Amino acid sequence: MAVGNGAVDLSAAEARRLLDAGELSAVELTEAHLARIEAIDGDLHAYLHVMAEVARRQALAADARIAAGHAAPMTGIPVALKDVLCTTDAPTTAASRILDGYRSPYDATVVARLRDQGAVFLGKANTDEFAMGSSTENSAFGVSRNPWDRDRVPGGSSGGPAAAVAAGTATIGLGSDTGGSIRQPAGFCGVVGLKPTYGRVSRFGLLAFASSLDQIGPFTRSVEDAAIALGAIAGHDRYDSTSAAIPVPDYRAAMTRDLRGTRIGVAEEYGIGGMEGMEPGVQLAIEAAVRRLAELGAEIVPVSLPHTRYALPTYYITAPAEASANLARYDGVKYGLAVEAPTLLETYERTRGQGFGAEVKRRIMLGTYALSSGYYDAYYVKAQKVRTLIKRDFDDAFARVDAIVAPTSPTTAFRIGARTDDPYQMYLSDVFTIPANMAGIPGIALPCGFADGLPVSLQILGRAFDEATVLRVADAYERSEPWAGMRPPLGREVG
Repeated sequence: MAVGNGAVDLSAAEARRLLDAGELSAVELTEAHLARIEAIDGDLHAYLHVMAEVARRQALAADARIAAGHAAPMTGIPVALKDVLCTTDAPTTAASRILDGYRSPYDATVVARLRDQGAVFLGKANTDEFAMGSSTENSAFGVSRNPWDRDRVPGGSSGGPAAAVAAGTATIGLGSDTGGSIRQPAGFCGVVGLKPTYGRVSRFGLLAFASSLDQIGPFTRSVEDAAIALGAIAGHDRYDSTSAAIPVPDYRAAMTRDLRGTRIGVAEEYGIGGMEGMEPGVQLAIEAAVRRLAELGAEIVPVSLPHTRYALPTYYITAPAEASANLARYDGVKYGLAVEAPTLLETYERTRGQGFGAEVKRRIMLGTYALSSGYYDAYYVKAQKVRTLIKRDFDDAFARVDAIVAPTSPTTAFRIGARTDDPYQMYLSDVFTIPANMAGIPGIALPCGFADGLPVSLQILGRAFDEATVLRVADAYERSEPWAGMRPPLGREVG
């Protein structure tokens, strides 16, 4: 086939078929993506570090592997890695000055698994600093832009890989989701974003934000691609004690278009039916998506998740508390930025003062306060009790239904700078995604329409370790609508 616009718009499944048939080489596919990065990423800023030479070497090796008949599902597929995933052959900075130029001595487990399959690493993608944010505006190295409207944010914290997949500068992206950081940017950028069950994918080599909430997952152009990517990275890892020793099913084989007999829950607490702050265009698109699921044979069942209203405040006690502990290691002594001073204490203070940005400092201070003597029981312990209630609500709901649908975000992508002076409004961007992290369950975001020319996203949640059902429902919906084939106009004239 001719390499150009078509190559950078291929899904991973389509690319796999062409690669295995010899109609496209991994080198051609990689060069098409590198050319597109060269042409448009200066404006988009999805990448912090382009791994061009690494990618070319990997592409040559992938072609040799395909020729020998040993191709794996991800062999030759171009991938963008969120810059919180450790890599030995590129910097890992978490978009923070405190790790500017840092090189990890080891790969994250998900990186190693993709490397073993012969994937091609195009580069390290932008993120909010240490994954703390909802817009990628907290990156120390500059904001990424939304391919649908460059005056708008791509979402966060995984805005870089989401924008890259949407713009055709990567076929698949890997991100992390602590409170919605895969699903929300996927929604803003009009792509598919999957947060697996906590423990389904190893966190080893992920720079930690909140260890009981963080989970790694893929950005893709289709639900089928999400199934392919999850199959490549999931599974138990002896280096991560929280990874589950549960067999990984064949997700693609589990997907069927038939939703007859599937019970799908709609919770009033998720705003379907109207809520303050929900944009009318988002509301209409979500209601239409629920009707389409019913037309596909699903039974729509009202469910209640009464403690959902407490998820946001519970998250903003739990996550900052864990961040306060996790980020204590960046002290100017072991690695990363070191600002020398006459005393050790002053070295700590200057290093952290100059190395961390405002949002990271805010969350460290919130977390330290919540963990401090006299406030630990009042805030952190109480938050953990509420977290148990949130999980119990989901358990009760899933006793009656197979999946739950909700908006991914109450709004479409907002303008760059619109919420930077109002942290509370910024945090509300994740109001529909945070509960799944608190409960540890899987969720997928996928396009379900447009409002004022910007993508709207449907979220589908499932039982713990039942990604197969989530993918099945999402795939059936996706195949019934045209949204998956829509691409932003950014640089479409460029090959």
